[in-house]
Amino acid sequence: MPTTFPSLAGETLAVPERVVVAPAVGIFRPADLPDGITVEPGDEIGVVVGPGAMSSVRSPFRGTLMGMLAHEGERLRQGQPVAWLRVA
Repeated sequence: MPTTFPSLAGETLAVPERVVVAPAVGIFRPADLPDGITVEPGDEIGVVVGPGAMSSVRSPFRGTLMGMLAHEGERLRQGQPVAWLRVA
């Protein structure tokens, strides 16, 4: 017989925030974008300069740029959050 769990408050909460993550390891160079600007999917929000390569950091979402989570010159690992967007 399957186990059932009671409904929890907030389990269907729609979270309107998303993060954009670094596509590769390297040093972050943000684009000159002001907080509050609307970005579209594919818009470049910076680059990651790695050993022998440079990777664009592009937003996969449409939303309002709430702020950068990585700083100019910060060493990033792949998958590390770079920017915070509000999509709703």
